[in-house]
Amino acid sequence: MSPVDTVDLDALARWVRAEGIGDEIGEVSALAGGTQNVVLRIELDGRPVVLRRPPEHPRPTSDRTIAREITVLGGLAGTDVPHPGLIAGCTDTSVLGVVFYLMELVDGVNPGEEVTAAQRGDAALRHGQGLAMARALARLGALDPAERGLDVLRKPGSFLAKQVPQWLRHLEGYREFPDWEPGGLPDVELVAGWLEEHRPPDAPPGVMHGDFHLNNVMLARAAPRVAAIVDWEMCTVGDPLLDLGWLMVTWPEEPRSMDVGGPLARLGGLPTRAELVAAYAGAGGREPAHVDWYTALAGFKLGIVLEGTWARASAGQAPPEIGQRLHDHAVGLLALAGRIARGRWSVLD
Repeated sequence: MSPVDTVDLDALARWVRAEGIGDEIGEVSALAGGTQNVVLRIELDGRPVVLRRPPEHPRPTSDRTIAREITVLGGLAGTDVPHPGLIAGCTDTSVLGVVFYLMELVDGVNPGEEVTAAQRGDAALRHGQGLAMARALARLGALDPAERGLDVLRKPGSFLAKQVPQWLRHLEGYREFPDWEPGGLPDVELVAGWLEEHRPPDAPPGVMHGDFHLNNVMLARAAPRVAAIVDWEMCTVGDPLLDLGWLMVTWPEEPRSMDVGGPLARLGGLPTRAELVAAYAGAGGREPAHVDWYTALAGFKLGIVLEGTWARASAGQAPPEIGQRLHDHAVGLLALAGRIARGRWSVLD
């Protein structure tokens, strides 16, 4: 089924009229669609908007995930954090059969997919856009979750103390796939032990994106600016410095752990990790004294998450080529975390 065919346009038209946000649904085309979510460009009374809904075959958590995004985008409204503007969300599954929402169409480019002529020809622009990402992340982490109505995303207990045990249990759960080799990731126990031994004290809770890297932003076409941070499905309330660590471990600078940033990364001219950390701190971000620890935690967590596709592929439940690619990324992420744990590399080197 085409992504466009996953939406009953007559039902959608009735809903937008009932909500008072439009009258006529015009041309519809797919922006993205597949196993994660369906994203459609829709002409609403002649203006382009974006509809986001779960995939054709939703997972058990799909509606809850989209509802979380509605909550997050609503909470970000009126802040200086670049994000797609929420038009309206619908948690009544009787309308389209799933939770969905409409948001503003962002004028920008995803650096993991394309670059503009201005980006291609101007290294200073690319450098400035990288720094703008760090500053946008600092603004996100500075938000008060309770003030923005986002404290509902917070779970009780110490966020940092839960991380290593949680992700070790997650990794252990892959044993249900009989052909998965649990020894395929390097330095898991080493990194886990180092993270527990060097864990920083808990800080006041803040808003986290949860998956912040070059492929999850839209950059302005010809200005050193982030047009929007996108894909908020992993947003939570915890320690925002983990987002900074996530940016560090995925950043396309040697040593590299995975392939992120697409054509923009291949052009080069991006800031160093040390420059990103300085920009983050200078924009009011939290004190990054323990940035190596957060980078190691990000590599540990993301590596274990990506390994899940390899485990499923080993049981014939995911394409083997995708499983292998993500396993290679997981190995790179854990290897980089291992270097930090051994004292052989630092973000600020």
